[in-house]
Amino acid sequence: MAQSRKSAVAQSGISFGCALAMVISYTTWQSIPWAIFHGLLSWVYVIYFAIVH
Repeated sequence: MAQSRKSAVAQSGISFGCALAMVISYTTWQSIPWAIFHGLLSWVYVIYFAIVH
C-alpha cells in the first residue's frame, strides 16, 4: 500500500512538473512546439527557468 502511494505521489509530481514547464514556456516564448519540448524536459526546464530568471 505504501508503495502505491509513493508511486501516485511521484506520478503527480511528474505531471505537475510537465504542466508547469509547458505553461512557463508558452507564456515566455508564445510557441506551442517549444512548450511541448519544454514539457518533455519537465522539472529540468522549471529549475533552469528559476535559476536564469
